Amino acid sequence: MADRVLVTGISGFIGGHIAARLLRRGFAVRGSIRALSRVANVRAAMAAAGADDTRLELRELDLLSDEGWADAAADCRYVLHVASPFVMTRQATPDDLIRPAVGGTTRAVEAALNAGVDRVVVTSALATVQFASAPRGHIFTASDWTDPSNPRLNPYTVSKVRAEQAAWSIAERRDATDRLAVINPGAVIGPLLADDLGTSISAIQQIMAGALPMVPDLRLPLVDVGDIADAHIAAMAADNAGATRTIVASEPMSLVDVAAVLRERLPEGSAKIPKRGMPTWLTWVASAFEPQLRDNRWLIGAAQRFDLRAAEALIGRPLRSVPDTIEETARSLIERGLV
Repeated sequence: MADRVLVTGISGFIGGHIAARLLRRGFAVRGSIRALSRVANVRAAMAAAGADDTRLELRELDLLSDEGWADAAADCRYVLHVASPFVMTRQATPDDLIRPAVGGTTRAVEAALNAGVDRVVVTSALATVQFASAPRGHIFTASDWTDPSNPRLNPYTVSKVRAEQAAWSIAERRDATDRLAVINPGAVIGPLLADDLGTSISAIQQIMAGALPMVPDLRLPLVDVGDIADAHIAAMAADNAGATRTIVASEPMSLVDVAAVLRERLPEGSAKIPKRGMPTWLTWVASAFEPQLRDNRWLIGAAQRFDLRAAEALIGRPLRSVPDTIEETARSLIERGLV
């Protein structure tokens, strides 16, 4: 019988790519979704990714409810906790993100350890690393931690730090750190399996749609979703991956440079892309009025570097070219009629 893997948040962008890779590699996948009404969408996404869904089963799990977690983790060899809070409105309070992030991670890790899995892999975020206090020119590593009490942080970042801290606390309390691994992705882009866009892909969509008169100097540590999926799968099975955090990201690329890549590689789809970049100082001014810029002020004009040796050792190859992934993302948006 094939090893079974519980993938929480399978209807999401990262979760869908992970599940498809697992199915193509012969694993049985048990995926969690917020509502059973999404079953058809998930199976369609697996088909779009070329995965046979006969070894796929789906369960409804709520990040804020204990119901179903023990059964979902039962008879699984691995658990990949990818699910993130889903908040519909920008008026949501910080607690609307923090409670489900921490609660969901706590439930996933406890259920996994109770079920005796070999490894539980938690999807955290580069944000738990990259906003640590550090001198200019610092190369960020897995030993760096963002301080969640910093008042400048947005609620998303605080939620990710608190959730990852909860995972490590549980593993330490249960003397099971070797059974926990954490992946810290940057801004994840790549081909879509469904029409739901993540924040990073939305930035590319907005550039292509000409949503702003100038492209802001917001710098994102872009990374291919395939690299993130492969990192999760490697972390769940590699003997030396336990008790590790792994940064998987590029050095930040300005959206101005992203726009240049789009114009060069997709001239047929670049008619609406602004030709002018927004200076850094003006991007700061605009952030006072534009919510997405305001939530990511620390990324305006940012010049950060990350130690990627652990990521490349984990997946056994260099990370994919960011310009190639930008092009692939853009073509996926065009094919789906989303720009």
